[in-house]
Amino acid sequence: MDPSESKLGFSGTWSMAVGGMVGGGIFSTLGVVVGIAGAWAWLSFVAAGLIALAAGYSYVKLAVSYGEGGGAFTFLRNINAEGFAGSLSWVLIVGYVLTNAVYAFTFGHYLGYVVGLGPWFPRAAGVAIMLVFVALNLRGVGEAGGVEIILVWFKLAVLVGLAGWGLASWNPSMLSRGVPDAGIWAALFGAASVFMAYEGFQLLTYDYDDIRNPHTTLPSAVLSAIVIVIVVYVLVALGTAMLIGADQVLQHKEVALAIAGRQAFGTIGLVVVTIAAAFSTGSAINSTLFATARLTYTVAEDGELPEALDHKNAAGIPDRAVIGLGTVAAALAAVGTLTTLVETASLAFLVTFAIVCGLAFQKHAGSRIITGLGALSAAAASVALVVRLVRTDPMAIVFLGLLIVIAVFGRPVLLRHMRTKKSD
Repeated sequence: MDPSESKLGFSGTWSMAVGGMVGGGIFSTLGVVVGIAGAWAWLSFVAAGLIALAAGYSYVKLAVSYGEGGGAFTFLRNINAEGFAGSLSWVLIVGYVLTNAVYAFTFGHYLGYVVGLGPWFPRAAGVAIMLVFVALNLRGVGEAGGVEIILVWFKLAVLVGLAGWGLASWNPSMLSRGVPDAGIWAALFGAASVFMAYEGFQLLTYDYDDIRNPHTTLPSAVLSAIVIVIVVYVLVALGTAMLIGADQVLQHKEVALAIAGRQAFGTIGLVVVTIAAAFSTGSAINSTLFATARLTYTVAEDGELPEALDHKNAAGIPDRAVIGLGTVAAALAAVGTLTTLVETASLAFLVTFAIVCGLAFQKHAGSRIITGLGALSAAAASVALVVRLVRTDPMAIVFLGLLIVIAVFGRPVLLRHMRTKKSD
């Protein structure tokens, strides 16, 4: 068989890009953004989506320009910025771990709402699903198969159907019911806070060599996927709030779409939405863990992470990376809160995307208007989110501040110490 036939075509690439974003994105973030932006939550998804579109454009243009994938780490390494690439990779990996914690948290709460076994169950289920996918990845079954296309269309059908039912009753007053009037400018803070809902597309850049005709397929699939996801998120934000009211979205932010499903279609709606949430978050955990473990192994192999992570098991899987990343994500899902996890993950990705857009601008990869605006808007959103976190969640700022200090200053010292110890 021709090797190219086993590679991803447009449909498979597009489905994985959409699945990477929708997988947990809207299920996890809707209640968070309504709590910040109120009636303007839908505008937050538009603003965040436009930044993601500029970032996606920068990613695919750099991948095509260099003729290889690997994301931000590889792009920076290609301009001989290894130290900077290593520091950024630490921030990016933490962002992925936080994202997986959000997915596990969301999975547990949607399942817990249906079974109703008490407040302990959602946390336990979140930890359990994370450990299940650690085990699956260690066995070498972490890559998404052809079934991903079917699952993506199922998720989109559920979300669009739910949104359509809410929009059919068109009642704009429900968008602000029971929540303070935050004003239109709050939409910008909302956009920054839930930016992680769009990060999944960049996982495709790690699969560059697995895509058929990547120089044409990757740009068209990724950019069209981001546009579709923006539309879906806006429809869901409007339709869900019109179904149950913004106050109910905020009150039940961990399971807002399940509440809307029950309101629209009774028990059947509740079950269908919960199944969609379970499949979405489960597949997102799987693909994110797999891609992050490969990234961690690559970075360790390049000497920018501890040597212990540069290891594969008999199945060729970076086992220590899988176990370490999955364990930390499970722990965060067990003790974290939804808003803190979402916002800290969003900040990590905004910083990364600002740098990638800036690199694309510098390298003249694509239109400098698009890449330049992407860099500026992502940087501005990062500042806005830091300001918000200082006001509302100072512990998150302390955590991220320590991470940056360790990544920039502690990383070279740690790696140098470990190499010296090894030579002794």
